[in-house]
Amino acid sequence: MSLHRRISHPGLQNSGSPEWRVPLSETCFTEEEVEEVARVLRSGWWTNGPETQALERDWKDYLNVRHAIAVSSGTAALHLAFLALGLGRGDEVVIPSLNFVAAANTARHFGAIPRFADVESPSAPLVSPETVKRAINEKTRGIVVMHYAGYPCAMDAMVRLARERGLWLVEDAAHAPGASFRGIPCGKWGDVACFSFFGNKNISCAEGGLVVTERDDIAEKLLPLRSHGMSSLTWDRFRGHNFSYDVSAPGFNFRLDDIRSALLRVQLRSLDRFNDLRRQRVSWYRSLLGNDPRWILPFEETGGDTSCHLFTVVLAGSAPREAVMSRMKSEGIQTSIHYPPTHQMAYYRELNTSQDRLPVTEELGRRIVTLPLFPGLTHEQVRLVSSSLRDAVDGACRHAGMRKMA
Repeated sequence: MSLHRRISHPGLQNSGSPEWRVPLSETCFTEEEVEEVARVLRSGWWTNGPETQALERDWKDYLNVRHAIAVSSGTAALHLAFLALGLGRGDEVVIPSLNFVAAANTARHFGAIPRFADVESPSAPLVSPETVKRAINEKTRGIVVMHYAGYPCAMDAMVRLARERGLWLVEDAAHAPGASFRGIPCGKWGDVACFSFFGNKNISCAEGGLVVTERDDIAEKLLPLRSHGMSSLTWDRFRGHNFSYDVSAPGFNFRLDDIRSALLRVQLRSLDRFNDLRRQRVSWYRSLLGNDPRWILPFEETGGDTSCHLFTVVLAGSAPREAVMSRMKSEGIQTSIHYPPTHQMAYYRELNTSQDRLPVTEELGRRIVTLPLFPGLTHEQVRLVSSSLRDAVDGACRHAGMRKMA
């Protein structure tokens, strides 16, 4: 059986979408995934049931954690984590601004205030105990760390900080399945950790998430909250274990179905291999792009094992980013920005959550570019992207220089 199969999208060819020579990411699967999904379809039981329970056991074994609870999305995982940890109206939680907006939005749904933390530097775009400390005050209840691009934060120091200040610690591990720090998996350090299985993640079931914790008290709260606070699930009643149910809390429908669980179970078995392929492609990029004053390649030095979810470059100030990305687009190379800083988005500007500027995050917000990265990316494609970036930066800088002279 082949490692994976690239999927074309013939229905999109006339939809107005660009036909990328090198897309940012690529959906891949093997025939084994097809067979496992078909098996669940034929079983007659599609919703949260035996396959989801098996997926949770698989993740517990993979991460060596006490509890793993599958949910409908990474955002649902964050929501349940905050709920189980007791986040409430008027509380404050420290969150990286260089992050997808889900964590901040979820905090706001609780009436809590996100206090945004800066990252260390353009070459190490992770929050650190020092940057987090600057955002902590008397109203702070907890800290969210983001293992950006799949590179782990300094979790030993972060755990010490949280304990010293009496704060809970959540790992946003959406980028970091399979990453580790000091030999301990990302997801095992915090009070709670949240994973995402969105379509562009290292493994995916289109939409899905996972909450993991070592704490029995947190897991006891999470399980009923995932499914309307019910004391037993439909699957339990189907098996004849219960005739009815009680409701202990006003929970949510954050269940993951067995179809997507089956897909994830197969993908989990390939996660380490796919991460190795991502690491290899990052090494190709680093070799081809090298040391160059026109850009910084973050994470030249890392404090742990990475899952290589993203590959980013930070352009020099003389290279206008939009022009560079536009030129690469014209050559069929898809790029993106991870991420526009959350504290600079319209809603959060009006909320005025940052007591200070976040200079490093704001600099990255102007200069960072994400290049294509996925397990099936070929060496020739990496060469093409690297050459395209070099030409685009040269052209954009020349054009900007001529405009200044004019």
